Amino acid sequence: MFKVMDELQPEYMMVTFDMKGPTKRHEKYKEYKANRHGMPNELAEQMPIIKDILRAMNIDIIEKQGYEGDDILGTLSVYGEKQGLEVTVLSGDRDNFQLATDKVTIRIPRTKAGKTEVEDFNRSKIIETYGIEPKQLIEVKGLQGDTSDNIPGVPGIGEKTALNLIKKYGSIENLYNKVEAGEDDLKGKQRENIVNNKELAFLSKELGTINLEAPVEMSLEELKVEEWDKPKVLNIFKELNFNRYIERFNLSSKEQKETIDIKNIFEVEEKSLEQIKKIVEKENKIFFYFENEEDNSIKNIIKEKLKTIYIYAEEKVYFSTIDNIQVLKEIFESEKIEKYGYKLSKDYILLKQLGIKPNNIVYDAEVAEYDICPTTNKYPLEDIAMKYLNLNINEYLETKGVGEKEDAQINLFGEQSINEEKNDKYKYAIYCYTIAKSYKKIIEELEKQKELELFRTIEMPLVEVLAEMQWAGMHAQKDELQEFGNKIKSNLEGLVKEIYSLCGEEFNINSPKQLGEILFEKLKLPVYKKTKSGYSTDVAVLEKLVGEHPVIEKILEYRSLSKLNSTYVEGLIPYINDETKRIHSYFHQTITATGRISSTEPNLQNIPTRIELGKQLRKVFKPAEDSVFIDADYSQIELRVLAHISGDENMIQAFNNNEDIHKQAASKVLNIPIEEVTKEQRSDAKAVNFGIVYGISDFGLAGQLRS
Repeated sequence: MFKVMDELQPEYMMVTFDMKGPTKRHEKYKEYKANRHGMPNELAEQMPIIKDILRAMNIDIIEKQGYEGDDILGTLSVYGEKQGLEVTVLSGDRDNFQLATDKVTIRIPRTKAGKTEVEDFNRSKIIETYGIEPKQLIEVKGLQGDTSDNIPGVPGIGEKTALNLIKKYGSIENLYNKVEAGEDDLKGKQRENIVNNKELAFLSKELGTINLEAPVEMSLEELKVEEWDKPKVLNIFKELNFNRYIERFNLSSKEQKETIDIKNIFEVEEKSLEQIKKIVEKENKIFFYFENEEDNSIKNIIKEKLKTIYIYAEEKVYFSTIDNIQVLKEIFESEKIEKYGYKLSKDYILLKQLGIKPNNIVYDAEVAEYDICPTTNKYPLEDIAMKYLNLNINEYLETKGVGEKEDAQINLFGEQSINEEKNDKYKYAIYCYTIAKSYKKIIEELEKQKELELFRTIEMPLVEVLAEMQWAGMHAQKDELQEFGNKIKSNLEGLVKEIYSLCGEEFNINSPKQLGEILFEKLKLPVYKKTKSGYSTDVAVLEKLVGEHPVIEKILEYRSLSKLNSTYVEGLIPYINDETKRIHSYFHQTITATGRISSTEPNLQNIPTRIELGKQLRKVFKPAEDSVFIDADYSQIELRVLAHISGDENMIQAFNNNEDIHKQAASKVLNIPIEEVTKEQRSDAKAVNFGIVYGISDFGLAGQLRS
């Protein structure tokens, strides 16, 4: 919508929605849209918010009980054209093509390579594309029908045939006039279907025709584009964390300039580390942010080192280069000085690389914001500043000549990188200021959401635990890993020869196009899915083809081994630290909405065990001498919590009797004795049990159960 508004600068505008309940079409055909699933709750709950935003933007919303949104669009497109206007209908529904005229353009949005693009269809484009007038598309739908709307059409007539018939006969009426007069050239089953389904054809045409006379009582003047209620829009956007839109439409600029001089919200002053130590010792707390620089020293766990420290105190930001490690050590090892920062697990490692063991870590802004909004996934300080301080960091930096908008990029961790060639001390200073100034407001929000105890007693201690885990790392035997890789490559070479033999020719197994041609054209295997580029050969398709031809299992094995080699052999070797002989993976506590820890660079949490070679891969990870690895886990803790919360008698009984909860679920669902439940049936029941806990969709569950 914003894209179209930018491009067209419309004088008049409105938005329409379908309403709940039957429409006039249901009165004519009760099965209309009968096969449609209801709107998913995740989408339905967004509708009132969308309408609130539109109202705050003073954009008119028109809805009519008994009429679909397309009827409103159609009625107003005719009205607009009669008023002498150029009309644009923005809709993803190609049914609206029937509305196209020389003055009415249907604009279809589509996503291409992650970007939203649009394609315009007016009368001439419709004629060029389909070879018929826009209104004749109604005739095509009458013959073809529409499975998505459950419009029946004439059995056996598809889009291509329907188009050809309308090109030849002009309309359904004329087609039947010719058929009844014996003046047609239809033959066989096609003619029989058309003759026997006349009522369905006319009914389908009626159902597919957009009503151009919906009872819309609104004058053109009422649809005039008006100024937004900016304070109202800003409040909604802030609540939704639509920070990019706040910036794009300059919603916060006016308010900020009225309340504060954004360029001079604080002073930035250089101090020595000794002076900084004296400042923080006054209150025994330090709000800080580190500037880092690259350092590829062999001993480093993270290939960076601390360059400058910024602190906020006395309504100023002070900074100092890290030139006295002993003073830095005294600050961060002090049990008295409380530490307040951002992404502290990384700072913890960088300090340890200098021989400093941080103590009294009490607050991490990223972790705190994660506890408040665990589904957001990324928590850049830019967003925190906007949300809690109504402060646009990019705008502040522009006033300082740092990192214009086109220089800014969001990296993997949601941090904004600014052009480092400019005077970037203000970037780190504003970050430090944000940590300090948002602290009280974030703590208040944690209290409000009853998350403060969780944050203080579990999340903050965990910061240090995860940093120590990264510091300790996991020993990996490099030579064994390389030897394992050689074994996989040997197996792959054997599989390639087998696949070529079974297919009768050599080809690129990694090319979906070539593989598709072999499987579906040469071997004539059933086609389950096609894409724009050809036959689909994804895992889901190949698994459906198991048993159709022996080559399928070989291809699946080939893919499994290829991934094992690329991801877990070639992918792990570069991460083995030459000094420690260990892999020091990052462990993140702010990525998953469920509270689970995630691991990156590399991911050590999904080393495969289901195939024999995967189990062998785990053997390259070795405990230290005279030590062992311990594998410990809560016994089905999520399901025990679920049993407690839900009070489900069957679950409680299973846990009280020490029964296998997954076997019990399979037994009850499949109505078989618990002792007869197979390993596969238990596995499926486990997927259902945990899927329910973590809110899996029906589609996701079907995928896990391979159904």
